[in-house]
Amino acid sequence: MKKLTDDLSFSLIICTYERDTSLKRLLDSVQEQRLYPDEILIIDGSYSKETEIMLEEHSYKNLKYFRVEEEDRGLTKQRNYGIKKSSEVAIICFLDDDIVLKPDYFQQLIQTYQLIPEAIAVGGWIEDETAWKTVPKEYQPAYDEFVIDGYVRKLGQRNVLRKRLGLLSDKPPGFMPEFSHGFSTGFLPPSNKIYEVEYFMGGVSSYKKKIFDKLGFSPYFEGYGLYEDMDFCLRASNYGKLYLNTGARVKHLHVESGRPNHYKYGQMVVKNGKYVWKLKYPKPSFKARLKWYKISFLLAFIRLINYLQGDKAGFRDFKGRLSGFLK
Repeated sequence: MKKLTDDLSFSLIICTYERDTSLKRLLDSVQEQRLYPDEILIIDGSYSKETEIMLEEHSYKNLKYFRVEEEDRGLTKQRNYGIKKSSEVAIICFLDDDIVLKPDYFQQLIQTYQLIPEAIAVGGWIEDETAWKTVPKEYQPAYDEFVIDGYVRKLGQRNVLRKRLGLLSDKPPGFMPEFSHGFSTGFLPPSNKIYEVEYFMGGVSSYKKKIFDKLGFSPYFEGYGLYEDMDFCLRASNYGKLYLNTGARVKHLHVESGRPNHYKYGQMVVKNGKYVWKLKYPKPSFKARLKWYKISFLLAFIRLINYLQGDKAGFRDFKGRLSGFLK
């Protein structure tokens, strides 16, 4: 639990909603950190008292608990609330409540600011079931493979289809092409390297606190707040550089409670996705606009196919996406 230097003090803000069990699992992993937060702020939007009771029954160092009412409920509102309640620290970190940390997560994340002093934000890397393999420089990937920095992984069926249709991103992971729909930071390899990006997932993020003198999380993204992280990162990138440290690792366990219904989720994919696209490219070319609509409709109809193959949620997602085009 040793600190690095005084000018790298940091707060951890966890916005939570009806997930006391998941939150406890996350906080238990925080307790095992080699570098411990100067303060932990729990911003609870729950209607029940289960989270409050859990925290009364378990002690966590440097923890402060805040229960918010309706006017401050929702991911972006809770994050802004937490920022206002944070102490005079250099860095503010955010974690989703269904994350579990590797023991050196904060050590890896915070030391990035020492290694790259100009960084204004640093994201962590989420481990998933993707199978990565190391390959030599001269390796020629198969059609359904993605190669980056000496690593190879499968593209996945959706991206293979997009590739066949000429709709795959022409930018590296973490950068948005003119037609949006870029590669997520999940396409950065487990190399333990630090990569410059334009955006990363807000659930494993950190920012120099001074950026919040200029920016806040947008109230446009209500409730669950899909793409709120990309919106904030794209606006923050106007003030400095963002990075992702693939050595700062977590697992995201994707707890279903607290998530929107599939219709609402599908609607947000299109509506919010279009919002952040136009934020980055207010006047995209005709070719880019055409590609955006092609990809968006393609992904919507893939969800319909999923329904026909037995995924009951697929049809609700499909209808939500169609309605998102009208928003």
